[in-house]
Amino acid sequence: MTSLMLRGSCAALALIAATPALAQTPSADELAALVKAQAAEIASLKARLDKIEGQAVAQAAAPGPAPQVAQQQATPPLVVTPFAPQIVPPGPADIDVGQARAIAREVGVKTEWGAGLPVFRSADGVFTYKPRGRILVDVSSTMGSDYKGRNTTTTGMRALRLGLEGGVGPHFFYQFESDFSENEVDIVTAFLGWRNRLSGKVDYDIRVGHLFNDRAFEGSTGSDSTPFLERSTVSTAIIPQRGFYGIGIMGRMFGPNWHASVSVTGDRIDGQQATNDSRTASFRAHWNPIKTDRSLLHVGAWGFDEALSAAATSLTRSTVIGGRFNGAVRVSTGELLGGRSTTGYGAELGGYSGSLWVMGEAGRRVARLTGDRPNFESKAWSVSTGFFLTGELPPYNPRLGSFGQPNVLRPTFDGGPGAIELTARYENLDYTDLVLGGDGWAATVGVNWYLNSFTRLQLNGIHWRTDNRAGAFTGSDDGQTVSARVGVTF
Repeated sequence: MTSLMLRGSCAALALIAATPALAQTPSADELAALVKAQAAEIASLKARLDKIEGQAVAQAAAPGPAPQVAQQQATPPLVVTPFAPQIVPPGPADIDVGQARAIAREVGVKTEWGAGLPVFRSADGVFTYKPRGRILVDVSSTMGSDYKGRNTTTTGMRALRLGLEGGVGPHFFYQFESDFSENEVDIVTAFLGWRNRLSGKVDYDIRVGHLFNDRAFEGSTGSDSTPFLERSTVSTAIIPQRGFYGIGIMGRMFGPNWHASVSVTGDRIDGQQATNDSRTASFRAHWNPIKTDRSLLHVGAWGFDEALSAAATSLTRSTVIGGRFNGAVRVSTGELLGGRSTTGYGAELGGYSGSLWVMGEAGRRVARLTGDRPNFESKAWSVSTGFFLTGELPPYNPRLGSFGQPNVLRPTFDGGPGAIELTARYENLDYTDLVLGGDGWAATVGVNWYLNSFTRLQLNGIHWRTDNRAGAFTGSDDGQTVSARVGVTF
């Protein structure tokens, strides 16, 4: 506008210079006429300028492609996707190196609310940290047994955990959790790890510390993600003598539709160093030969070999068959002493199509005994299934070949119905290779109601049968157990 006004003033001056009479001795009337003419020209130029500016504003407000300069400066938002859309996105200790690098490229301090608790990230993207927790409250009631001591109602905390996980840069990560469910401190997961990529499609991680087994489908699934209140007999009976945890090292490799792990571990955290630890070498692998947006086939195999410590030669085992919180409903081996080593192995076959999933597992454990006594063999198998009435896909994690927490489509806290899942399972356990060994089976039906992705209610009805040859409850016996759980994971 200023340039146009200057042009108007110059034109007026030029008009004065071009009129010699006016330039020499202009009269008052002539000067007034000139000023009036100049003002009119300036007003005309201003009107034209206002019209041009109005058109520019209208064009800027109208929808259309952004200017080329803006397109060059714009930065697309970072989206860190989960390994599968039907499960809750993994935390800092479970993401792959590609996701960790993407997070490290973010700028600015961030606090993001995930499944229940926030994830904190430093301004340079180097440090990540997330609190962890798990509260699982159970009640169980058994009836119908021929033994009064088995017809009990009990309560318990399946898990009461607090912990943390995090990472430094794209490669280093850690996780720590303690459990208080038995009214005492029990360290469960506690490890340091390193991850990297071998190629565009294959990555790996290495973990050192107190490690959770990668063994069997339900045995590799966390207690907060199992579709039933208790894992199947394959996971609870075909197991190293030390249990689900051991201190050692584990390497894992991941491809587009498979994973494999190898570990060497000693005993659990126990504070006793007077004798050698037992040594357990184990492996597990899974493969998804069919994998689409709404269907998947799972094939898995696993095994372990265990050299027993001199302090762990007792192989006596009593395995729950009617739920975790009735200790009287078990299948027993009878007293079994003098173990030298054990070897276990198993297979997994299942998958899902739409909201329906099916999984079959079988396992066998061979215990080698001292002296000339023959080996003792334990055998277990199970078939389970589930269906989501509300349309969710089963919470299968294709990276690990196990179940995770479901991504609920319409949480109850947002006015939706949550996710409702119907489940059923048959499981069998056989210790009869021993003279005093028993056997048993259980059939379970259940319903899971996920209020959101980290809060759920579970109800299981179990019909069980045992035939023990030793212990307080011998002979054939059957009954029913009803169990319920309220669970929160964050």
